[in-house]
Amino acid sequence: MLDKIIKTLILTVSLLFCLSGGVSAADVVELNQLVENAEAMDGQTVTVTGEAIGEAMERGDHAWVNINDGTNAMGIWMPLDDAQRIKFFGDYKHIGDQLQVTGVFNQACAQHGGDVDIHSNSITVIEAGYVTEESVSSPKIIIGFVLVFLASVLGFIYLKIIKKSDG
Repeated sequence: MLDKIIKTLILTVSLLFCLSGGVSAADVVELNQLVENAEAMDGQTVTVTGEAIGEAMERGDHAWVNINDGTNAMGIWMPLDDAQRIKFFGDYKHIGDQLQVTGVFNQACAQHGGDVDIHSNSITVIEAGYVTEESVSSPKIIIGFVLVFLASVLGFIYLKIIKKSDG
């Protein structure tokens, strides 16, 4: 009988956990919310997600990594080992690794000159980045050639008019 109650209790808790969506999505804070509520969030442990952008800036056994979640960007202070796990940083030719970072939010970090930052406790690469190809669409190429042609025609006409008025 006790065995049946324990199994039912475990099943019920598991079902409630699954229906609530777990802990990942509900606990993630947007970077802009941190900036807008910096005073209230100062010193709290937060979880944020975002694309690693730029490059890792190594400082001894730690590194700065900037992330962008689409609402804002912020510097993350992390151990160098964690930064070295990031393979792609977002730029014009790459989509950066998507990171989930848990750490302490600082409104004005005394250790880093009063900057807003997060000191990470853990990072997880939730989606690998990749190389992107820059391509120019055919309509843009055609429009470019048409505009060059029109500029050349107008330049030729202008020179003919100036030449006539000089002569």
